[in-house]
Amino acid sequence: MPESRKRAKKGGRSQADDLEIKSWTDGIPMSPSWWAPTFVSLLVVGLVWMVVMYMTGGRYPIPGIGNWNLAIGLGFMMSGFLMTLRWR
Repeated sequence: MPESRKRAKKGGRSQADDLEIKSWTDGIPMSPSWWAPTFVSLLVVGLVWMVVMYMTGGRYPIPGIGNWNLAIGLGFMMSGFLMTLRWR
């Protein structure tokens, strides 16, 4: 009975793969160390702002503006989300 061919084992990435990855990431600066804590904080502040707004029926965190509190909370969250797009 004929013996089947042996397949080459792929133990890890090849050097060509590493060079390919490095070629398109050259010149992209890394984010500063404060970037990630800032966008996470903005996302959490926006979430807490909206939870407080819903639990108090729109009276708080800023009394008198009603449902505009929802827009402020969404603004915080959008700012945090947009920061995630620039994170390296």
